[in-house]
Amino acid sequence: MKQFLKITLAVIVGCLITGGIFTFVFFGAVGSLAALGKSQPIMPRSAVLRIDLSAVQLGEQTREMDLLSAVSKDQVSVIGILDATRAIEAAAADPAIKYIYLKPDMVYGGMAEIEELRRALADFRMSGKAVISYIENPSNAGYYLASVSDRIYMTPHAGGMNMLTGISSQMVFVKDILDRLGVNVQLIRHGKYKSAGETFVRSEASRDNLVQNRELIASIWGDWCADIAESRDITVGEFNSAIDNLELNMPEDFLDAGLVDELLTLDELETKLEGYFNAGEGISPAMISLSDYALLNVVPNYRADKRIAVIYATGNIVDGNDDQQVAGDRFVRIISDVRKDENVKAVVFRVNSPGGSVLASEKIRDEIALLAAGKPVIASFGDYAASGGYWISAGCDCIFTNSSTLTGSIGVFSLIPDFSKTLDNLAHINITSVNSNRHSDIYSCLRPLSEKETEYMQAAVEDIYDTFTDIVSEGRGISKEYVDSIAQGRVWSGNDAVRLELADRNGTIMDAVRYAAMASEEDGGSGDLSQWDIVEYPKPLTTLEMLLNTLGGSTSVSVFKDTPFAGAEAAFKNWDYSQSGKVYARMPYEIYIR
Repeated sequence: MKQFLKITLAVIVGCLITGGIFTFVFFGAVGSLAALGKSQPIMPRSAVLRIDLSAVQLGEQTREMDLLSAVSKDQVSVIGILDATRAIEAAAADPAIKYIYLKPDMVYGGMAEIEELRRALADFRMSGKAVISYIENPSNAGYYLASVSDRIYMTPHAGGMNMLTGISSQMVFVKDILDRLGVNVQLIRHGKYKSAGETFVRSEASRDNLVQNRELIASIWGDWCADIAESRDITVGEFNSAIDNLELNMPEDFLDAGLVDELLTLDELETKLEGYFNAGEGISPAMISLSDYALLNVVPNYRADKRIAVIYATGNIVDGNDDQQVAGDRFVRIISDVRKDENVKAVVFRVNSPGGSVLASEKIRDEIALLAAGKPVIASFGDYAASGGYWISAGCDCIFTNSSTLTGSIGVFSLIPDFSKTLDNLAHINITSVNSNRHSDIYSCLRPLSEKETEYMQAAVEDIYDTFTDIVSEGRGISKEYVDSIAQGRVWSGNDAVRLELADRNGTIMDAVRYAAMASEEDGGSGDLSQWDIVEYPKPLTTLEMLLNTLGGSTSVSVFKDTPFAGAEAAFKNWDYSQSGKVYARMPYEIYIR
């Protein structure tokens, strides 16, 4: 018996040791692989800042490339818009940087991020340095960025894909297929423009939904067209006419329309770039990428005793502690930590969220209110500050928005599907409910709601909508009646939001950071950030954390990527039928522009 126990104990200890060694080797290997792409860049004495948007993706926060993508080279790196704009600002003052070479093809990023990058490039030009662009496959976003340049060159070769055709959004309606399947989705909402849920209960867009989408698209495109026309010294009418009449097909068409300055091959372009670099001495300019330049120049200011905290609320607002969304409990802790940090003198609350859980939104709003009681809290809106995204930020001291930010959507809704006909007619399954009370199975999704139950749900929706309008009225200092008149679930562009008093100023995240610095000083300050350290929350996931999420299956894969269904999938990917009856403050779709 003693021998048996000895052998058993030896096996257990051996397994523990083996497991420990395996774990050590595994994480050591992960660390080694993660370090492969992290060699410190070297800054040339004299260089061109190269911004190749096929090699770097714009995002809200800079993040490490996940390990599997780094090894396979399947994914580009992500640079946060604040890091990108701070790097471009540093380059404007850096005598080593002669000009910016921009390749905007294949740009991928949110509308607000693209708009903020363009503003940073325009500010760079104000320093007296040039921006030179080269395009091969023009797109809406790519050309919008290129249009800010001093010179735009384009390939003379036909065969590139012209996607400069104006912007479009698609609304998907699945009622007909749900009817065939016997699924009855019961939508309870407040707001005639609150079109979340119309996807499931209509075969086509309602009149109000169509009106708001047409006006939204027209407003965003109008702002972009105005910027392009001004930069290229043409009229908005001329630009839209060329697009409407399909006059932009071959590279020569872009040249004839005044949209590019010259058609050049890459070899010919290289000669041009040499000339800009050293006045024709025939020396190829050294290039440094935006990511590398940011790594060298956007660094913590450890000497500063004052901090500006930038809190990024990016993604859907959800309950709990999800580390890849705006999770209520997690963000309450983050905001509380910032509030208690005496070195943090001001806060920029960067909101890029289409909304989600009402409960989580209210938790976050409460914590922001506590934060704002002791420190200036300045909101900066990204692509979305809609529904729950607006709920959490309405009480900030000042709100900056971009022209293209989708703002407002002040309304709420609830979805309760009824699968009874599906089970009966298609699956031939019969369900018998045994309830303790009359309405115990109200959220079972196995029967339609009764009239009294519908009234019950509607009362909850009305109460939450009333709370929402109270929050906006108090936070923005406008009457509740006025809020209701511009609310009703309607989504506005950023420019319209400023006009309607839902936001204070049109500006970038850098504008918000400077304003926060001034707001924290008794005399208003100068907005000079050299004496400040800018600290970001939450910290982006590390390579190891992303790997563990991947191995744990917590990452999601888009089924409908690059299809008309992508926006609807993004809007409802966190909706769980088991939570039927829950009230949401969320936009009904997401919009992508390329």
